[in-house]
Amino acid sequence: MTTQGATYIVGHKNPDADAICSAIAYAAFKEAKGYTGYVAARCGNSNARIDTILARFHQPLPLYLSDVTPRVRDVMVTDVVTVPQNATCAEALELIDRYDVRILPVVTEDNRLIGSVSIFQLGGFFVPRMNAPREMRKVFTSLAHISRALKARVVHSDHPDRLDELFVRVGAMDVHSFGAVSSGEGVPLEKTIIIVGDRRDIQLRSIELGVRALVVTGNLPVDEDVTQLAHAKGVSLMVSPYDSATTAWVIRSAYTLDRLIDRKFSSIGSEIRLSDVRKKLAVSAAAAFMVINDDGILQGILSKTDILKPVKTRLVLVDHNEMTQAVPGAEQVTIAEIIDHHRIGSLSTQQPILFINEPVGSTCTIVADLFRRENLIPTPAMAGIMMSGIIADTLHLNSPTSTEKDAQTLSWLAKIAQVNSRELADTIFSSGSVILANSAAKVIRTDFKIYEEDGVRFAVSQVEELGFGNFWQHARDLAKALHDLRTEESLLFACLLVTDINTQNSLLLVKGDPEFIARINYTYVEKDEIFDMPGVVSRKKQLIPYIGSVLKEMQNDGAIPAPTAKQADA
Repeated sequence: MTTQGATYIVGHKNPDADAICSAIAYAAFKEAKGYTGYVAARCGNSNARIDTILARFHQPLPLYLSDVTPRVRDVMVTDVVTVPQNATCAEALELIDRYDVRILPVVTEDNRLIGSVSIFQLGGFFVPRMNAPREMRKVFTSLAHISRALKARVVHSDHPDRLDELFVRVGAMDVHSFGAVSSGEGVPLEKTIIIVGDRRDIQLRSIELGVRALVVTGNLPVDEDVTQLAHAKGVSLMVSPYDSATTAWVIRSAYTLDRLIDRKFSSIGSEIRLSDVRKKLAVSAAAAFMVINDDGILQGILSKTDILKPVKTRLVLVDHNEMTQAVPGAEQVTIAEIIDHHRIGSLSTQQPILFINEPVGSTCTIVADLFRRENLIPTPAMAGIMMSGIIADTLHLNSPTSTEKDAQTLSWLAKIAQVNSRELADTIFSSGSVILANSAAKVIRTDFKIYEEDGVRFAVSQVEELGFGNFWQHARDLAKALHDLRTEESLLFACLLVTDINTQNSLLLVKGDPEFIARINYTYVEKDEIFDMPGVVSRKKQLIPYIGSVLKEMQNDGAIPAPTAKQADA
């Protein structure tokens, strides 16, 4: 799972040692430069070789990223202003005003979502309805809610927490007509709240009639005999600091939210892709979606404007620069930097970025060189990590991709790490057979990349072994797994390059298009399937260029159609 605002340094799918080591080392370089928020990551499983390297230099496995596709959790508001279900309209309006929000989720004590209330609902409730004057005076609440809303001084209170449907009346008429008006409207006196100033006659008459409560306005004093009569008659009595008109409005705002809650709210989960939510919001009349988990607990809120927010997830790609090899969803987030030593694909970005691409044998060589350029000395452990990436990717400088810069960098790192590179190479390459340690399907996908050349999609996997014995024992299963890979990924063909570290020779297992296989001019060991490739150890510098030449020849001969346009993510 991603964290908002983090920058993930991540290698290609099915990472090899160089992808993992360069991610760890580049994160250390950023930290040494004083930057924060950079996290070493991976988008594939580890293997015995990687585990050996990390254990040797006491480094944890980088964070696993399965997918960085922007999701609701990346843009939703998590610091949500909520209101409890027993709140009043006054309390809801105060929250709306204080935090400048338009909608409030209504929750239980354990943050379980019940519904929502919006400024539009509250506004509609308070708009006068001239054809229903009785409704304009009605309020469903308790005396405790009223006194809290008014910030009133309570003189006497009878059953303050009881919820009732009450009716508000200002005691402005003559004392003799007072009771008749209430009975004429069918409003029981015991459900009536009288608002009055210093009119002693109305105060006493209201109490004698047995109203539910008497509210004296303007912070006016209440005579002792009025107070005693209220106690005797069981009439609640409180003093409001406001004038009569304001007091009446505030009392109505003490209406409990329960009857105003919109319980038919629109909700979504935090893991839904933003691309899917945009479609839902486009056809929805809802002002916002409530984000809840499976237990109904509120996690956030997503409005239509939140959808337009830029996603804060950023990536630094190491050891690759083609989207077909990147973590899923990479094309939908910000790619901030690329550090690589492979061919340049057709990747594009929305803004200029730092792109370092050098023709060296390992990405770790580039990262180590960055340390040197900045006069920074990596820790011995980090120097060992970079040594391991260089050794693994250049077969300890025996690969044709190796350069003098790789050799010089490896020597510089060895002095810092106080590690003999030959001994480290022996440890790395004897760390276990990929073929013996994994199923055939996993072997094929341990270090494989999908390419597109002249409109043709194909895959090349590579494993390095000490001798070919393990390969021959499992050749049939590996061939079947390669065939399945080709079918699943809709490829013209799929290859597995098995390299013997000792002899610097390889075998190529191929499944796919018969026309392509027939044009491979290396000696076959097993017809139409396995070829002997002496001296070929580099997928990048030797095998891929050779495959490209075969495909070009097929295109020229009309064996494959000429491409109309390369895909954007080739």
